[in-house]
Amino acid sequence: MTKIVSVHSFRGGTGKSNTSANIAALIAASGRKVAVMDTDIQSPGIHALFGFDTDLPGRTLNNYLWGDCSIVEAAHDVTDVVRATNVGVADGGQLWLVPSSIKASDIARVLRQGYDVEVLNDGVRELASGLDLDVLVIDTHPGLNEETLLSITISDALVLLMRPDKQDYQGTAVTVDVARRLE
Repeated sequence: MTKIVSVHSFRGGTGKSNTSANIAALIAASGRKVAVMDTDIQSPGIHALFGFDTDLPGRTLNNYLWGDCSIVEAAHDVTDVVRATNVGVADGGQLWLVPSSIKASDIARVLRQGYDVEVLNDGVRELASGLDLDVLVIDTHPGLNEETLLSITISDALVLLMRPDKQDYQGTAVTVDVARRLE
């Protein structure tokens, strides 16, 4: 059964995407099948860590959420990016990235129209079974909203990152309390 790890912060700029990418890459390097999903749809960024520029090839999480493709079609095999490092990848290891679109028009559409969070929940299950994943790492949108609550609820593990300032301490305390209540 796929283990789901959500990487979350109350505010942006804490290193969620870097942490998500590194966790996913290290687990894949150990020989496991891993995917990392960028659910920070309003301000995506993890794609750059895997060598993608503003012209993402193929499908994105946005395409899946709008019913244009399956979630597996939005997954990009980035195993070679890990292989190119000094870490390498053990036999059987594989890493996929499900990026969010970085096109201004797609981001504006999400902000304007939103999307059905249940479709995202279904996508997580479909991705896990479709790619036979050992681990799925979810790079969440900062703050507490419906999407992040879903990610926290379906996760087996939650990594919380924060900056050492009063606002982040308070926001992170609220997030921890919510996560505990969601078990």
